Amino acid sequence: MKKLFGTDGIRSVAGQYPLDPPTVYAIGIALAHSLAVTSPSPRVILGMDTRESGSWIAATLTAGLTAGGASVESAGIITTPAIAFLTRAHSFSAGVVISASHNPWEDNGIKVFGPDGYKLPDATELAIEGEIFRRLQSSGDAEPPKATAPEVNEADRAEYIRFLLASVPGLSLDGRRIVIDCANGAASAVAPQLFTGLGGEVIITHASPDGRNINEHCGALHPEIVAATVKHQKASLGITFDGDADRSLFADEHGNVINGDAVLLLAARDLQARGLLTNSTVVATTMSNMGLEAALKRSNIQMLRAPVGDKYVLEQMLSTNAALGGEQSGHIIFSGRSTTGDGLLTALLLLDIVHRSGKTLAELVADLKVFPQVIVNVKVREKKPLDAIPSVAAAIAAAEKELADSGRVVIRYSGTEALARVMIEAESEPLMRHHADTIANAIRAELGV
Repeated sequence: MKKLFGTDGIRSVAGQYPLDPPTVYAIGIALAHSLAVTSPSPRVILGMDTRESGSWIAATLTAGLTAGGASVESAGIITTPAIAFLTRAHSFSAGVVISASHNPWEDNGIKVFGPDGYKLPDATELAIEGEIFRRLQSSGDAEPPKATAPEVNEADRAEYIRFLLASVPGLSLDGRRIVIDCANGAASAVAPQLFTGLGGEVIITHASPDGRNINEHCGALHPEIVAATVKHQKASLGITFDGDADRSLFADEHGNVINGDAVLLLAARDLQARGLLTNSTVVATTMSNMGLEAALKRSNIQMLRAPVGDKYVLEQMLSTNAALGGEQSGHIIFSGRSTTGDGLLTALLLLDIVHRSGKTLAELVADLKVFPQVIVNVKVREKKPLDAIPSVAAAIAAAEKELADSGRVVIRYSGTEALARVMIEAESEPLMRHHADTIANAIRAELGV
């Protein structure tokens, strides 16, 4: 079982284990050695978001990669999917992103893409962990050698922007006013140049990162912010990204938040109408609303559910040859265009659908009737199997029995944070809240911080 890699790489408070200098250095060496098995002289491309810890982690990781026999190129501050694209386009042995995505600025992370642009398989991550632990055991807390991050290749960002624009030939924002929230994150380095070249009036917000304001009261964690701005500015729609821009959420012209479920619905219908929705199938997750499943069914589209995590959505997409998949949180994967969730690509493709349809965003998703849903996050001190805790198991069983045909119960641990997530969906809002609170309280009593 993996101990360092979660559903989206290694993530922690920057400076603390496993993102302390000795461990980051060991990660670099172990990754280089893993790559050398299939590539005698591994080449790695590196990118990061806007957190102040990114620079020293990049330098330390580079020192480890170099010590392990790899060469390193830096794309500087850039989105996670941009690194996936560049890794594949230029046949790098791996792409590495230093980012904690939607987490607070104090956190950071290391996520790795293979030469095919896909995240590493669990077995590869487990093997890399083995070497990391062996190295730490032999070297103790020895400080790694001083190092500097490699010089940034500015051409990488420009190439990624060209790739994005090529995905929507003929797209024009003329006559539209668009609000874009960059979350003071990686999108700040790409989105202004990308969107202002498409015509219309583009209002860029939260694109002034200072190393500590990433995701702070902005971005996809707070979609109500861009929604309020859309309403105030009388804009056509709004787009908001998370810290590393691998996901995006939207706001319609009325200031309503449009989440990943709604994006999956309109994208699926558009692909189906053009004969591009393979097997009339969409892959969502256990967190996607029952209302999405019902709306897709009305369009004769089958919805499959994968475990939470875009990595697992992608696995099911590949195994079923699905053209579209994603998460309610805004990770959307278009399999023919990208190897991972890409918030900027999703935004462009959604704008293109709106442009070609001649309808507003609100009109395109008007028939999506969402079941009441609540998610309660409980901070936990350990991730003990929930079915092994009698009080928690009993609360979950009671909810499942009462909501049998009129709701869903999904209880899981976060793959990136010390949280238990309690999700209840039901036709009856009072019942939904009752069971969510009962289960959350049971977890809190047994495992709460």
